[in-house]
Amino acid sequence: MANYDQPIIIKKVKKAAHGHHGGAWKIAYADFVTAMMAFFLLMWLISMTTPEQKEGLANYFAPASLSMTTSGAGGVMGGNAMDNSGSQMSGSSADIVEDKPASPQSSDQGTTDTHIGGPARQQGSEMQASSDSEFNLKSLDNEAFHSAAASIKQAWQSLPEVTPFMDNLLIEETNEGLDIQIVDQQGRPMFPEGSKYPLEQTRAAIAAIGPILQQLNAQVTISGHTAAGGRYDNPRYGPWELSADRANVVRSILGEFGMSDDRFKAISGRATDDPFFPNDPYMAANERVKITVIHSPPPVPVGLKP
Repeated sequence: MANYDQPIIIKKVKKAAHGHHGGAWKIAYADFVTAMMAFFLLMWLISMTTPEQKEGLANYFAPASLSMTTSGAGGVMGGNAMDNSGSQMSGSSADIVEDKPASPQSSDQGTTDTHIGGPARQQGSEMQASSDSEFNLKSLDNEAFHSAAASIKQAWQSLPEVTPFMDNLLIEETNEGLDIQIVDQQGRPMFPEGSKYPLEQTRAAIAAIGPILQQLNAQVTISGHTAAGGRYDNPRYGPWELSADRANVVRSILGEFGMSDDRFKAISGRATDDPFFPNDPYMAANERVKITVIHSPPPVPVGLKP
């Protein structure tokens, strides 16, 4: 008799997953694809080049040691020489010398060597050298003026009393040299109204640029300007006198702080003749003093002593 009370046991077999094989094959496949792309790109480039270009590339990577010509010279240059400029020319020397009979004046010297070009070439070389020298001097002057402009701005920024008035101080590099302008702003003048003497911050700004301008091998022109509509108590003292006096006072301050008299080329008063804003001659910014530093050297050489 079967035993129906016997428990039934069911075995479940779990299949284990395969282990991870890693991603090294991906790197190898990527390298293979990259190599194939480079290969096809190389084949395309080769098919696009001309035979002359292919020969040039081959000679670049494997320069020939034998001449391609059947000339008796047999050298790599094929009987050619290099002139002074590096160009290829026929002949055996850079300068071809032609023998001519000696003139009676030079009979004791034998033959006369006449080089191609002669005095004309020498003169052309001298003119080219002179032009290059002038260009180099101009470049040096430009660098010196650029450095001076940066030094002036730095000097102004280092003065606490001048820093609030930086908008009143303008400096610009021009073809002539430098333009330095001390201008009035609305509610912030640099000179008292009707006075030729500057305010303390204006004097400090002018004094700071004196030693810097003295180091330049250049001359300076100073011009004073006034705005239209000014009031003058003295009928004999107007904008022309005031603008000229302000320019002269600026010259005096620059001289007091290091600039020699031979650096000043011209001091002038322009009154309202040259406004900063031509469309509005009444603006406060037309009241200004302009210092122009030009490339022209002083008439007396630097360091010359009697």
